Amino acid sequence: MPGNPLPDAEQLLQALIEQMRPTVGPETGLIGIHTGGVWVAERLHQALGVKVPLAALDVSFYRDDYQSRGLHRDVQRSDISFEVEERDLVLVDDVLYTGRTIRAALNEIFDYGRPGRVQLAALIDRGGRQLPIAADFLGATAQLQPGQSVELTRDAEGRLKLVLHEEKP
Repeated sequence: MPGNPLPDAEQLLQALIEQMRPTVGPETGLIGIHTGGVWVAERLHQALGVKVPLAALDVSFYRDDYQSRGLHRDVQRSDISFEVEERDLVLVDDVLYTGRTIRAALNEIFDYGRPGRVQLAALIDRGGRQLPIAADFLGATAQLQPGQSVELTRDAEGRLKLVLHEEKP
């Protein structure tokens, strides 16, 4: 297939902004999942005028497959500097896949307190769910073939792009 068969990430981001605008207020907590989810959350935070500081999670230690996957070499610091208790939150990820990252993020969020509501925003859903997780706000879905994966990248100017990877046989 010539070119990139995936949707334009910047257009998906705009679609997310429009979906979220009626729901997300200045006191809503936005929490991005490292790394791509944080990039998306940064842009959403600015576009939606959220006043609560942006939060970020690295769920490496909360994953249920930690033993088999090992520790990712670029573990980031989790940072939630606002009160989670009873606050409406939007958890932001770049690529929704098995649901295991989201489950791990929810476990970590509850270590900070009991939110009033947690919604999920994802730039793209690639299918392949192993847990009953669905996005409340979604840019697009993509049907991938076995051996394919999606990665969100960011250039020097901060523009987002989805890249399709093919597993080498």
